[in-house]
Amino acid sequence: MTVTIRLTAEEEARLEALSRRTGRTKSFYVREAIHAHLEDLEDAYAADEAMRAFEDSGRQSRPLGEFMGELGLTDSDMAEGRAANAAGGR
Repeated sequence: MTVTIRLTAEEEARLEALSRRTGRTKSFYVREAIHAHLEDLEDAYAADEAMRAFEDSGRQSRPLGEFMGELGLTDSDMAEGRAANAAGGR
């Protein structure tokens, strides 16, 4: 698929300089930028959907410190990786 975009003079100059410096095509960098941005957008929309589903479920969140206290864990336990074992690998 071919797409036409308009770049500012500054964007075009930066893209051209990067292309010359690295030996890669401008198209390569445009595709990479689109790919990275699409992944970020997809992640953001997935997070929004997950949050809406959680909120719609009526479930409640609670502070991590409260949950750790119920498991008898401290901040140093978390830092040393003992929390996963205490929580049953969850």
